[in-house]
Parts: sequence; structure tokens; C-alpha cells
Amino acid sequence: MSIPTPKELIDAACHFGHRKEKWNPKMKKMLFGVRRGVHIFDLEKTHDALKKACSELKALQKSGKSILFVSTKLQSLQPIERVSHALGQPVVTKKWVPGLLTNWATIKNRIRYYLDLQQSFKTGEVEKYTKKEQTALRKELAKLDAGFSGVSSMKGLPDAMFVIDAVRDHVAVLEARKLSIPVYGICDSNADPDNFKVFIPCNDDALKSIDLILSTVEAELSGAKEEKEPAAKQ
Repeated sequence: MSIPTPKELIDAACHFGHRKEKWNPKMKKMLFGVRRGVHIFDLEKTHDALKKACSELKALQKSGKSILFVSTKLQSLQPIERVSHALGQPVVTKKWVPGLLTNWATIKNRIRYYLDLQQSFKTGEVEKYTKKEQTALRKELAKLDAGFSGVSSMKGLPDAMFVIDAVRDHVAVLEARKLSIPVYGICDSNADPDNFKVFIPCNDDALKSIDLILSTVEAELSGAKEEKEPAAKQ
């Protein structure tokens, strides 16, 4: 799959921003104009930005780096989980646990506890507890699963982040920036482009738009590890 043309981006409704009253002035240079009170993106710039983002992300994937995909937006859950699975990268979809990055030393212990608790249910070890205690542990497992299921394989902080809605998931973006973790992803007309290393000016609400961007990222990165040169023999 090649980088979508401006025509293909239009067909996926990528050109629609937010209403002009809700814009971030820093996005002015990425806009083509206003139609019926809604900002319209310059899709030539969207195309170029998507190409650049994929190029940099592909280099990270090829070198075995970790890219954390983030979106708690309902319409993006299926495509972002698909991409995460295809690329073997961590993902956050249900909720962002505050401190996931900035308090990693504590969070990794919670993840370890989550995995141990998960294992106890799989092996039946949990049956040593009373019915009441098992019910409480099951509820706790469900709560932990919402926050950690997609990041349970992380061994450390990610090397980069890809976010769908930087306004909705602003806490995740701020944590990444605080730790100098480069942020990639969609930047709608109401978001701050300064929060990104490479931003893709695009509609972050329409399912077709989100799916096209993520499908492109998946296609561009999916073969990256296969291209990795074999290690030299000792």
C-alpha cells in the first residue's frame, strides 16, 4: 500500500477539521480554507506529512524500537489494536493510566502484579481463596486489564508514541514530551502541532480517516523487521 493520494484522502474524509471557532491558530499553515464554518486541510501537506511520519516510524520499527500506539477514542479501537498486533507494538485503548510513562518505576510493578494475578486465574491457583476473595480479585483483574493489557509486554519506556487524538489523550502526550519521547500521529485543527515530532494534519474523528492513516502506517511498517540485516557472525 502506497501513501494515499490527496484524492484518496478526500474519499476518506481526511480533509475535514473542526469548526473554525475551535481551531488552534498554530495549524493555520496546514489549512486550505473554510467551508460551511469548518476548516479544511490542505491534503498535499497531509500527504507529505504522512509520508515523512511513516518513513521515520519505519526506521524505528526496522531497528527494533518500541512504538506505543495510543487512542482511547471509541471509533479507533479496532484499527489501532489491529495495527498494534500486526506490528508487535504496545497499545493503550481503554484508558490511560496516569504516570504510565512518568512513573514507570511504580507502574512496572503494577504490571508485574497484573500478570501474576492473570496467571493465577489461568492455573486455578486463585481457588485457594474464598469465593468472596475470588470475586474481589476478579474485579481487580478487570480493572488492571483495562489499563495494562496492551502494555503488559513493555520492558521499559517506549522509544516513540503514535497518538490518534492529541486533545483527548493529552495526558499521554504531555507525559511523552516530559520524557523527551518523540510523538507522532494525527493532529486535527484543534490540536497543538508543537507537541509532535512529526504531525499528520488530518481528521481525527471519522472512522474512514482514522482507518486509512493507520492502514498506511501498518502497511509501511509491517515489513520493516523483515528488512533488518542479519547480525554479523562472531
